[in-house]
Amino acid sequence: MSFDTLGLKAELLRAVVAQGYTTPTPIQSQAIPVVLDGHDVLAGAQTGTGKTAAFTLPLLQRLDDGTGHHKHPRALILTPTRELAAQVAESVETYGAHLKLRHTVVFGGVGFNPQADKIRRGVDIIVATPGRLLDHANQRTVDLSHVQILVLDEADRMLDMGFIHDIRKVLALLPGKRQNLLFSATYSDDIKKLADKLLRDPVLIEVARRNTTAETVAQAAYRVDRQRKRELLAKLINEGDWHQVLVFTRTKHGANRLAKQLESDGITTAAIHGNKSQSARTSALAGFKTGKIQALIATDIAARGLDIDRLPHVVNYELPNVPEDYVHRIGRTGRAGEEGVALSLVSGDEVSYLKSIERLLKRKLDVEIVPGFEPTGDDGPSEDDDRPPRGHNPRRGGGRSQAKPATRSAGEGHNRNRPGHQDKANSSQPAANQSRRRRPAPRSM
Repeated sequence: MSFDTLGLKAELLRAVVAQGYTTPTPIQSQAIPVVLDGHDVLAGAQTGTGKTAAFTLPLLQRLDDGTGHHKHPRALILTPTRELAAQVAESVETYGAHLKLRHTVVFGGVGFNPQADKIRRGVDIIVATPGRLLDHANQRTVDLSHVQILVLDEADRMLDMGFIHDIRKVLALLPGKRQNLLFSATYSDDIKKLADKLLRDPVLIEVARRNTTAETVAQAAYRVDRQRKRELLAKLINEGDWHQVLVFTRTKHGANRLAKQLESDGITTAAIHGNKSQSARTSALAGFKTGKIQALIATDIAARGLDIDRLPHVVNYELPNVPEDYVHRIGRTGRAGEEGVALSLVSGDEVSYLKSIERLLKRKLDVEIVPGFEPTGDDGPSEDDDRPPRGHNPRRGGGRSQAKPATRSAGEGHNRNRPGHQDKANSSQPAANQSRRRRPAPRSM
């Protein structure tokens, strides 16, 4: 099958060919005709298999009437993170290059007024995170009453990040008659409940068993004491001659600390997380994509939305305690048919997380021990723990403090009361890796 058999117009096919794509992926070949026919869709596929193009291409075609003079947005694409919003907006720009449709991207961490000015000038498509979009709605800088197509991208992640109340508020601003598209890498019972309320006679598209990882990703785990994880990671990067590796940590402070430590090992490194300004995050990601930065240390803010061409290695420096996050993390490699390696560094206190991940995947991961890094079973305190030492109470100068719920920082929290608030972004954990030669693969979406 080729793209010209899917019913796409010539302008879109030109844009697809210009990107070097020839053959649609399974999610694209199944979803594009259905979306073009106007059906609601609940679609799931492994991350990295082209979901964005699967809804962007038919959305552009359905909106294009050749005029380009619409004042109010007619399509809304909601995403959980700024990075994913930027990636989706880039796809809209790329595939809509030969159309007269206008779009903008809306998220926190950057100026409110420039976004408002562009919306007032008229856009056909808005790509947004829920919090900043509601800021615009509250300030009356956007009118969503003309939206014809709603897309929830990575809908499960939005629910995980607590966006369900914001999503309901956005839905209340939309017209009742519209096309709804839910795309996600994983399905959950909560997603099914949301779909039942939102979608009308949807077409269910599931191109792979739910919650699975791409077959192009080689996965393994290394057992190692927590105190020696950084040493092992530096060894893997240096001796494996890795030029590009995405490393996931549990916390923001842990990401900063690891970045400094790897820099001292002679590895060019940057950290990306919710406490970083949007300009710093954008700069770090750009440097990583161009090869100026060898190792990008990230919290789970980066698990969704990072589309890095031919990323060879992902390392879970710490395992996530939510097994679905493992799927999203390692989905940053092995994309578009390319091969990749995903390694996890597993300390003794993370074995239960590993078992949870294996239950989700319905498979065992290869667990190895690197000579010289044999685990002793004495993991000691976590160097990536953001909490104060046990018994420390800054108000009383000592004694045990009551455990309190974790709070989000300004960069990772959510403030609905002011236009410049930061959008939500969870922090999380990562692990380790190994190198192998990758065969060049035919390029598809």
